[in-house]
Amino acid sequence: MNIRTLCLAILHEGDATGYEIKKLSVEGKYRYFAEASFGSIYPTLARLEQDGLVTLREETQPGKPPRKIYSITTAGRSALVEALSETPPPDVFRSSFLLVALCAGLLERRTVVAAVEARIGHLRNDIAHLEELLRSTNDPATHWAASYGVACMTRSREYLAEHRHGIEAIARDDGAPPAPPQPDAAPAVSMTSRPADRSGPARRSDQADG
Repeated sequence: MNIRTLCLAILHEGDATGYEIKKLSVEGKYRYFAEASFGSIYPTLARLEQDGLVTLREETQPGKPPRKIYSITTAGRSALVEALSETPPPDVFRSSFLLVALCAGLLERRTVVAAVEARIGHLRNDIAHLEELLRSTNDPATHWAASYGVACMTRSREYLAEHRHGIEAIARDDGAPPAPPQPDAAPAVSMTSRPADRSGPARRSDQADG
């Protein structure tokens, strides 16, 4: 999902400031859909306003700068429906933990153990966040999406708990030097597997015809 669609989806639920949109997209229930930052959200909101998809109003605050509040327009809702109606592309999954696992043979066992423990902790925190969302929402679509997330993360945590010994065993012993890289062995060429040289018999056949 791009930042444009994310902002429209958040504003579809209600008016919000740029800061509130950023908070929802980083800490709230929209944190799982796109990488968002102030550097990407505010330019996107400015373009959405130029395109007539959102409006901006200011609310005064005593002793503070005015709050800039964004609202979605009818055209913005139509644009959101149009964007969400497209077939979603494959999810992009990137994991620093899996790179550690891929290179486990280079690392000391305690490093791999710590990475596994950290990953389990991250999953536990994400599951807790979604379970809190489940307890606080009455929206059936939000409930379904959060339940799906809990199911995926729970299975991932269970797999790590059941199979962590496999990746930890690949790591080198603590304090041991890294093993030298093993070059791939070139496949041996069998002399008997080469195709027969038929040029000799062919030449003899030509000479016989002459």
